[in-house]
Amino acid sequence: MHYGISILGILVVLFLAWVASNNRKKVKFIPIITMIVIQIILAVFLLNTEFGLIIIKGIANFFSTLLEYANEGVSFVFGGMANKGETPFFLNVLLPIVFISVLIGILQHLKILPFFMKGIGWVLSKVNRMGKLESYNAVASLMVGQSEVFITLKKQLDLLSKQRLYTLCASAMSTVSMSIVGAYMTMLEPKYVVTALVLNLFGGFIIASIINPYEINPNEDILEIQHLEKQSFFEMLGEYILDGFKVAIIVGAMLIGFIALVAAFNHVFELLFNISFQRLLGYLFAPIAFIMGIPLSEAVSAGGIMATKLVTNEFVAMMDLSGGNHQFSARTLGILSVFLVSFANFSSIGIITGAVKSLNEKQGNVVARFGMKLLYGATLVSILSGIIVSLVF
Repeated sequence: MHYGISILGILVVLFLAWVASNNRKKVKFIPIITMIVIQIILAVFLLNTEFGLIIIKGIANFFSTLLEYANEGVSFVFGGMANKGETPFFLNVLLPIVFISVLIGILQHLKILPFFMKGIGWVLSKVNRMGKLESYNAVASLMVGQSEVFITLKKQLDLLSKQRLYTLCASAMSTVSMSIVGAYMTMLEPKYVVTALVLNLFGGFIIASIINPYEINPNEDILEIQHLEKQSFFEMLGEYILDGFKVAIIVGAMLIGFIALVAAFNHVFELLFNISFQRLLGYLFAPIAFIMGIPLSEAVSAGGIMATKLVTNEFVAMMDLSGGNHQFSARTLGILSVFLVSFANFSSIGIITGAVKSLNEKQGNVVARFGMKLLYGATLVSILSGIIVSLVF
């Protein structure tokens, strides 16, 4: 039964993307089917094979070790602030982002990361039948973040068509930055975080190929990466340390504001309508949860978490999933976990628009005009990834 619902879910997602397509006649279904098959194969490999689980365990142990190193620095500065036995979210989850940000900076400085991003991007371009630029951008967004990736493409921004710009922004919103993957793994099972990263990479190409199909002239498919001004090693360290700290502070501030707002909305809605705000959103998102393979008995609660992620951010939703009083089955937990690992939320529209606008005002205005369509596509990517997991669970 659940196989039928999952297959139906995939068809529904593809149809919803097709409805919003800029040019339905140009949609190429062979690359799309190929990438869906690749998603299924990768999900089976990562979740259902011993070798896949060994790889995920290795990645999880790697990030666990990084978090231990990070906690050495956090404990030195903030040691004694937490009560015995307590684990403050800011200290244990957000501040380690600073250390991981530094590691990314070192890999960038040594030219190791750009080499891998270009190489993997080139391989992906052979599969997705899209340009080298689009494929590089998807990998780079995963490595360095949805804002920073546009800095590396600064020279080419002004030359991009509206269609190519949409694909770049959709990839940035559909993925997450490696700098906060460790934080995710403290709230969700690592195997679902890793699986989501891989599925979203291909899912972004699938949905963008339907919503935003276009042809690329081979003569125009040039990947020219903007290298930042040459810095000394310690200048780079200082910059990435501060950048990581800014991310931790910004995420912390957003969590304070959004969690407080959700609590306020829940209280007001319960007083006025005898139903919480999240419960109401849960009913609205329950049909989506159902086509993702979540049982009807859990669809409303799951829909509430999905909606929370969309209107606030993934951290708020992950905290609700991991710390809330939910009685979800293992299958529902897996589907929801994969759905939550992306930047597809309303605040990301402003983040991406601001990032592009700071580099090229004209193109930033273009991004602002298709902001809602960007969120629509990125949300479909998350839904598709959840469905793929439900199909192989």
